[in-house]
Amino acid sequence: MFYFLPCVKRRSSLKNVSDLFVMGGALVLESAALLHWLEREGYGPLGMTGISMGGHMASLAVTNWPKPIPLIPCLSWSTASGVFTKGVLSKAVNWRELEKQYCTQSVYEEEIMHLLEYCGKDSFKMGQDFVKNSPDSVDSLSHFKLAASIFRLNSSQKPLPAEPIQASGNSELVFQDDPKGTFIGQAMTGNLTSRLKREQAIRSEALQRESLLFMKGVMDECTHVANFSVPVDTTLIIVVQAKEDAYVPRVGVRSLQEIWPGCEVRYLEGGHISTYLFKQGLFRQAIYDAFDRFLQKYPM
Repeated sequence: MFYFLPCVKRRSSLKNVSDLFVMGGALVLESAALLHWLEREGYGPLGMTGISMGGHMASLAVTNWPKPIPLIPCLSWSTASGVFTKGVLSKAVNWRELEKQYCTQSVYEEEIMHLLEYCGKDSFKMGQDFVKNSPDSVDSLSHFKLAASIFRLNSSQKPLPAEPIQASGNSELVFQDDPKGTFIGQAMTGNLTSRLKREQAIRSEALQRESLLFMKGVMDECTHVANFSVPVDTTLIIVVQAKEDAYVPRVGVRSLQEIWPGCEVRYLEGGHISTYLFKQGLFRQAIYDAFDRFLQKYPM
């Protein structure tokens, strides 16, 4: 069980990345138990809805229900990975701590990464290819052990050869009349130090990119709806989305219409917060419409 240390915003009861998965799994199980209980008690028709993370949890819960059921996820999308890697909430993640864990604990590379599965253009393998082919990355993705280059220079590393420092207009070295070579040594040392700093900065950037892509891969593995069963009747699904949602990015991820053919997506003017505050009447209308469709197709 990987744990990823404190990463969620202040005043949140979720302290670790793994808390998100534990909470999500428990909520899906709890939803299934409640639906079975309500059905046994004679209640119906039953449906699932939620807003933001609640909408995504409702979606995952319905993928585990073996019967047609209305689903109305509001202000959520096909995966939660973008919320924590690209959306507004990504600023609340303690990336420094995650990077430290990622490069110092081999379990992430040796065990967890191999469990991640490809589920479309937005999944972890695309990130692997990006890092491997990126001209800014000095190491391939198979070499994650960058702790030494981040926290200290590797003492066993051979120094890079310093280029001769020449004067403009001729080929003679600057300060060649210095009998002890003091100035030349200082210039060469400064040149070497500058190179090492640039190399360290490039490796640090590569580590940041790789740890972020690893986080995205884990989030996609656990929250991407394409990794779950398709609901029994997708025509009973009405998705409500905000056009300017900065919390739940939709760019670069698979659409729900592609994953759940037959579902309807309704786009509202506004962002994540404004639609939550001022468009809840439209959320309720979507709920009414989804239940009406259910009653027309499956009369009680």
